[in-house]
Amino acid sequence: MASVAAMKNQVGEVPTEKQLVERARAMIPVLKKRAKQCTADRNVPAETIAEMQAAGFFRILQPKRLGGYEMHPNVFFDVQKLLAEGCMSTGWVYGVLGCHPYELALFDDKAQQEVWADNPSMLVSSTYQPVGKVEHADGGFYLSGHWGFSSGSLHCGWVLLGALVFPEDGEGPPDMRTFLLPRKDYKIDPESWQVFGLQGTGSHDIIVDRVFVPEYRTHRAVEGFLCDNPGQKVNEGPLYSLPWAQVFVRSVSTAAFGGARAAVNAAMAIMESRVSTNTGKASKADPMLHGAISAAHSQILEMELTHKATFDELIELAEKGKEIPMEKRALFAYQSSTVVRRLARLVDDMVQLLGGRAIYMSSDIIQPWLDLNAARAHVANDPNNRTADVVGTMLGQPPVFTFM
Repeated sequence: MASVAAMKNQVGEVPTEKQLVERARAMIPVLKKRAKQCTADRNVPAETIAEMQAAGFFRILQPKRLGGYEMHPNVFFDVQKLLAEGCMSTGWVYGVLGCHPYELALFDDKAQQEVWADNPSMLVSSTYQPVGKVEHADGGFYLSGHWGFSSGSLHCGWVLLGALVFPEDGEGPPDMRTFLLPRKDYKIDPESWQVFGLQGTGSHDIIVDRVFVPEYRTHRAVEGFLCDNPGQKVNEGPLYSLPWAQVFVRSVSTAAFGGARAAVNAAMAIMESRVSTNTGKASKADPMLHGAISAAHSQILEMELTHKATFDELIELAEKGKEIPMEKRALFAYQSSTVVRRLARLVDDMVQLLGGRAIYMSSDIIQPWLDLNAARAHVANDPNNRTADVVGTMLGQPPVFTFM
C-alpha cells in the first residue's frame, strides 16, 4: 500500500476513478490487520481516517468548486465495498461520512462555505433520528436533544441532526429537517456505543443543550424529495439533481457487500483445511457447504450488478434532465433495503456448515457475520418500510414514505 505521504502527493491532482478504486483495494490488508483493534476501541483508528483522507476518498461526492471530485456515485460505492472487505466497520463509517458531502452540497451555499471554505477535508457525522426539540426563533431555531447512532462522530468537526419542525401556528403537518451544527455546539458520549456488531463504527450519542441554528444551516426533507434544494443554485452538475435519499440508503447497505465478501473468503479458507473430528469428513468435500458458498458468491454479484445499474440509470436520467419516475425510486429504495438481510442470511448459511471452527472469535468469518446482523437494525435496511410504496407506485399512487 502507498504511504500516506505518497498519497498526499497523489491527491494534489484529481485522481482517476480507477486510481481511487485501486487505492481502496490496496488498503484491504492493512484494514484486516487493524480490524480487531478497531472493534476493541469501538472506533475506526485515526490513522485509517487519515489514510482515507489522503487517498481522496471523502472527496468523491464533494463539489468540485469546494475541493471535491464530483464523481459518479458508483466510484464512491466501489471504494466503500473494498474498504468494508478489509473491515466492515471502516467501510460503514466511510459510507456514512463519505455521503455527507453530497447532502451538504444541497444546503444553502453559506452553510457549505462555513464547513469547507477553510478546510475542504472537514468531515461531518450524522444521526437523522427525528428526536430533536425545536423552538422557532428569529432567523432560525433553537435545537435541543439526545440522539443515538452517530457513526464516526469522534473524527468530525460538524454533525447533521434530524428533527421535526412544527408550524408556529400549530396548523398543518411538521416539517422534517436536518440541522447542521459545529463541534462546539454539541457533546459526544463515547461510552454510549456498546453493541455486538459494527462495534468499530463508533456510532456514539450526540447531546445538544439548546443551541441556535440559523435557517440556512437546515435542510428540508421535502426539498431532498422534490430534488429542489438550495445548494443546486451553486452546484449545478447533474449529480446533485438526484434524490438525496437514493444516495443515503445505499451508503448504509453497501458496506454489507464487503462484509459478505470477507465472509466468503473466510469460509473458503476454513473449508480448505477443516476435517470434522466427529465424522472424519473434510469440509472441502461437503456439497451442502459448496452450495452455501456458491449461493453467497453468485448472489453478491447479482446484487452488486443491480446496484451499479441503479446509479447508471439515475445518472443517465439526471444528465438528460429527465425526472426519475416515482415507481423507480420506490423500487430502487426497496432493493437497497433488502441487501443487508439477504447477505446476512447467506453468510449465516455458511457459518452453520463450518462446525466448531467457525464459532471462535478468532475465526475470520465471525466478525463479518456479527457486523451484517447488526447492520440489519438500521431503519433504511428494513424492507418492510418499503413494500407498500413499491406496490402503490406501480398502481400510480403517490408514495407514503417519501424518503426515496
